Amino acid sequence: MRLDHLSYAAGPDGLAGTARRLGELLGEPFVDGGIHPRFGTRNMVLPLGEGTYVEVVEVLDHPASDKAPFGQAVRARSALGGGWLGWVIAVDDITVVEKRLGRESVQGNRFRPDGHELRWKQIGVLGLQADPQLPYYVQWEGDPADHPSNGASHEIRLEALEIAGDPHRVSEWLGRPVEGPLEDVKVEWVGVNGVPGVVAAQFSTPTGLVRI
Repeated sequence: MRLDHLSYAAGPDGLAGTARRLGELLGEPFVDGGIHPRFGTRNMVLPLGEGTYVEVVEVLDHPASDKAPFGQAVRARSALGGGWLGWVIAVDDITVVEKRLGRESVQGNRFRPDGHELRWKQIGVLGLQADPQLPYYVQWEGDPADHPSNGASHEIRLEALEIAGDPHRVSEWLGRPVEGPLEDVKVEWVGVNGVPGVVAAQFSTPTGLVRI
């Protein structure tokens, strides 16, 4: 169980504009990740290496985005102006999470611009919708070399997450202390004065610390 990626919902400037804005802040451009046909979304990604990456995601004008919980979550966050959607945990055996949550995971896939398909299973987006401080889970399938974290310049590193919420609540959701999957990332828990969830992420870059 480890941190897999952070999701950022596109704002009024759209997917390309939001990704360009964040990339300029971090000093590294995002790359086109492709389309999630089952969720009615598409993304652009920034590999960070060490199994972690950042994605900017937006909904498509497609029926799937109205039906799939992930598409619904992205649409709702973008409607509020965009921003951090959530954080995602990678697991080796998602059946353990299925048993604990009492429901089955769903198949996810994404077609990169070169036509190559990435596949995974995911679960927990309903929990994210109900309580945005909670992560959801993925289990990647196929060649590990296809993971979106690969190809990083290694000049950008996620240093800290600021999460509005309760670490005890998140630990209950994970079934273990929240420090486990976030052992390499500092977490600052802030009081919830509004909607819980990821407030900001801090990255080390060649030009210094950047907070988004």
